Amino acid sequence: MLSAAAVAIRAGARRAAPRHIRLAKVAAAARGSRAFTNSRIAAATLARDRTREIVAQTVSSIGSKREGQQYLKLFTSVDSQKFAVIKVGGAILTEHLDELCRSLLFLYELGLYPVIVHGAGPQLNRLLEEAGVEPQFEEGIRVTDAKTLGVARKLFLEENLRLVDRLDQLGVATRSLSGVFIADYLDKDKWQYVGKITKVNKEAIERSIEAGYVPILTSMAESEDGRLLNVNADVAAAELARALEPLKVVYLSEKGGLFDGEGDKISHINLDAEFQHLMAQPWCRYGTRLKIKEIKELLDTLPRTSSVAIIHPSDLQKELFTDSGAGTLIRRGDKIQTATTIEELGDLDKFKAALLRDRPSVDAEATIDRFLDSLNGKPFTAYYDDAMQCVAIVLPATDGQPMATLATLNITKSGWLTNVAENVFATLKKDHPSLVWTVSENDENLTWFFEKAEGSFNHNGNVLFYYGCDLRSGTLSKIYEEFLVNGRAIMGDSNLESRLRQAAIAASEPLHRNHVAQQARGFSTMRRVTPRVTGVQQQARGFATTTNPNPPLGKKNASNTVPARVALIGARGYTGQALISLLNSHPYMDLRHVSSRELAGQELPGYTKRKIIYENLSPEECGKLEKAGAIDCWVMALPNGVCKPYIEALDAASKGKEEKSVIIDLSADYRFDKSWTYGLPELTKRADIFQAKRISNPGCYATAAQLGIAPIVEFLGGEPTVFGVSGYSGAGTKPSPKNDVNLLKDNLMPYSLTDHVHEREISNQLGTPVSFIPHVASWFRGIHHTINIPLNQTMTSRDIRQIYQDRYAGEKLVKVVGEAPLVRGIMDKHGVEIGGFAVHSSGKRVVVCVNIDNLLKGAATQCLQNMNLALGYAEYEAIPTM
Repeated sequence: MLSAAAVAIRAGARRAAPRHIRLAKVAAAARGSRAFTNSRIAAATLARDRTREIVAQTVSSIGSKREGQQYLKLFTSVDSQKFAVIKVGGAILTEHLDELCRSLLFLYELGLYPVIVHGAGPQLNRLLEEAGVEPQFEEGIRVTDAKTLGVARKLFLEENLRLVDRLDQLGVATRSLSGVFIADYLDKDKWQYVGKITKVNKEAIERSIEAGYVPILTSMAESEDGRLLNVNADVAAAELARALEPLKVVYLSEKGGLFDGEGDKISHINLDAEFQHLMAQPWCRYGTRLKIKEIKELLDTLPRTSSVAIIHPSDLQKELFTDSGAGTLIRRGDKIQTATTIEELGDLDKFKAALLRDRPSVDAEATIDRFLDSLNGKPFTAYYDDAMQCVAIVLPATDGQPMATLATLNITKSGWLTNVAENVFATLKKDHPSLVWTVSENDENLTWFFEKAEGSFNHNGNVLFYYGCDLRSGTLSKIYEEFLVNGRAIMGDSNLESRLRQAAIAASEPLHRNHVAQQARGFSTMRRVTPRVTGVQQQARGFATTTNPNPPLGKKNASNTVPARVALIGARGYTGQALISLLNSHPYMDLRHVSSRELAGQELPGYTKRKIIYENLSPEECGKLEKAGAIDCWVMALPNGVCKPYIEALDAASKGKEEKSVIIDLSADYRFDKSWTYGLPELTKRADIFQAKRISNPGCYATAAQLGIAPIVEFLGGEPTVFGVSGYSGAGTKPSPKNDVNLLKDNLMPYSLTDHVHEREISNQLGTPVSFIPHVASWFRGIHHTINIPLNQTMTSRDIRQIYQDRYAGEKLVKVVGEAPLVRGIMDKHGVEIGGFAVHSSGKRVVVCVNIDNLLKGAATQCLQNMNLALGYAEYEAIPTM
């Protein structure tokens, strides 16, 4: 990430050269002046502080190194005046001026000069009301009489000056421009002094940017004879965009985007494919409908590379520099064409060239020719856009091929940046309810493919992805078997990627025989800007739906269709009961033995797959079952300090065996044993859990606290304090004051106020001291943490919330919310809610609130996550997600 920041800063240095050159000349002339030296030091200090701010913003705003570099390169590859037009509404100037100006500072320091045009509608309404002017509208357009125009002119100048002054304070060189918009009367009889823009004076804008200034415009226009005319700011921004043809047109909005009928923000709209559908939706009315129509009219007149974004001012960097964006992105898009015969492809040479690009093998062209020849007379569907920035070929299900398979997918970098990849994949999903494909495990875009798939297998350097099916049963298991043998998803040799990899290997063998396997694994033609995940986060999320490709013998056969046999030791408690309910709904967990000393001989309730009688299994009896290979997974739901004899018996019974069963311990006995894997999938590498045989399930308090602190560890300025309150189910079923309902009524009971085992667990896993103060309350289930976190630098609530959202993006059991979550909202739910993010007025302390159901994500659900990963099932199998 720092290298991306460095690239950004260097770009800013190049674009800001005129200012630096002037400073250098002044420095040379005044060298020797002590007063100047002092001011120079102060300026240098200010510059360093600003640079640090830029680096911090870059790291927090850009999704990945590659995304930042590619988008910055894209923006700086065009003329400065064609970078972006940003329309700023009056409400933004009133309520979000500082956020707007800091976002513009960020762009300015990167050497990017957006053209700003602003309105002042809400302020004008207020002033007119105070002046006793009754507003009049005709066909939705304000009638602007002479008095209204006078008030508007004065207001616009004041708001323009306020914006310019604030930017100047931050060090952004600006130039307020007038006379840019030339207009005629829209209809003088109907609307009086309302203008229709007839010409945009681009020269003033271009000269300002060339001189290193950000142009700031009001939406006021002038007639040819010098008369001022009022123009709607949206209309002015659109006409400005038509004249400049920028890459981005940005409408800043308090709401941060457009919303659908469910109240959900619309992430992106591809007009060519979706416009008619959107116009037919019952929720697409009034302002939303008008906005979409106006944007379509605008984009129809701009180059296809242009787009419109509707975002909140604080999300400006994220929208510009990440693929996921922040608000609503609207593009014309690209209609995806299809062909089912070689003849329908039309320009075959162009199609071959699209398949050939970026191929590393000297024999690639001949390989592609042979592949296309093999398709003659065979069923297939090719998908591509007009420019062939993205091409894909799908082979349908046949007698020899049980299901549709993606044989190749090749996309240019600009194709990713213009969303063609999303369009193609959306079309694939419409045409093919189920699909399978393979990708190298080293592919830089692997995370994107995980997002598109419902499950996956990882084997020998390749990942087999699929959706809409289950490859673990029936005839589809043939695909899995083919993958294990040949590393591909297609029977025979109809996979273009497989052919090209073989050609690449053959070409490299004479010179690089020792590195053939590595080259074969590393090669992929599937390219994409990776979503916003970095470092250990990317490694962790990479296994979010991974399925074990090599199930241990005795657990499942190679096609992974035999359910895992499970034994639950200590099933009387609340956690055991919750886990039994989850296992009952799991298609591949087969509960065989349930042990409880108190309930031995009784029938197990709540499990419908088979009749099970509670047993009282001793460690020795468990050892015998392990030695006979009768159990695939042992779950220890015993109190702290009781588990050890069972583990020793199981370890002794499995000694010398090629395959050991998986053991998951829900107690605290092995959470500090480094030979065991700590099973918190959102923070532990999923790859480690994937391969583990001995897993310690984290504590409920500890899970919530770690998830609440982990994203901000690098910003800690002291020891966090966790004030935790649990429902009385956390005290277990054994009677005690902590689960005495009468004692807890109208009460809050503190206990173990120092040195609690969870305090040590949290501190040990996070690698930093954490204070923990537990309490028990009168409700049954659910934990609330109020976490006080000192910071090592000044931060805003929005900064911190963004850090958490980025860290847990893609995590299905972690939900980042705005307000402090309530306990009643997490009861009976399988995830964690994190919110609050209240920052002290000093900016150096934040309070974060975390809620978790102690019996589910705090115990049983997390246990099932670990079981799924270790036993080879999709991580969230049988787990309702947030």
